[in-house]
Amino acid sequence: MPTALWIAHVQVSDAESYAKYAALAGPVIMAHGGVFLARGGRYVQLEGNDRPRNVVARFPSLEKAVECYHSADYQAALSHARGASVRDLMVLEEAE
Repeated sequence: MPTALWIAHVQVSDAESYAKYAALAGPVIMAHGGVFLARGGRYVQLEGNDRPRNVVARFPSLEKAVECYHSADYQAALSHARGASVRDLMVLEEAE
């Protein structure tokens, strides 16, 4: 089964609330098998909408990543990001 990438592009408008989200979400993502490949850091926006916070995590499968997103613990963390950020989030299955 191919692994999957959780890819988030974020514009934070309330740093304090978003920090609460990040502190709670990280452990939940890792508990579901997610491994962070990038969390913030330098980037170059070549096309599309610029969102200065970019996060990539690898999961054992697309299903595990979606399961993580819908989990009660992740949704509780996500409540701190709502209203504190504009986000695009997708899960992409990696090529075998």
